[in-house]
Amino acid sequence: VQLVESGGGLVQTGGSLRLSCAASGRDFRGYVLGWFRQAPGNERDFVAGITWSAGSTFYADSVKGRFTISRDNAKDVVLLQMDRLKPEDTAVYYCAATWIPPTGWGRSPGNWDYWGQGTQVTVAS
Repeated sequence: VQLVESGGGLVQTGGSLRLSCAASGRDFRGYVLGWFRQAPGNERDFVAGITWSAGSTFYADSVKGRFTISRDNAKDVVLLQMDRLKPEDTAVYYCAATWIPPTGWGRSPGNWDYWGQGTQVTVAS
């Protein structure tokens, strides 16, 4: 499995960025794909997730209403549209994927199976 992120960069407070994750190497039906972020000195935190089959979406409270996750099944791409960015959104953003067991999936990074290399997002104040 390969997850390759792109789209990070430097943006001013209030601006927008769109991250893209190209997913390959397996059939992702039965998986959830998502985004995590990690700022220096902080733990890696869940940002948003989307179930590959149904397209159900999930967000951290800190980004709800500002970020939108979507997927293009035909292209095997997961997108994260980030609007009204704040300096506290500055972090390395990681694309991740995990199989959904019968008991459900969790937001802890340890529960996720596959990871990309990350892309830096910097929001200048």
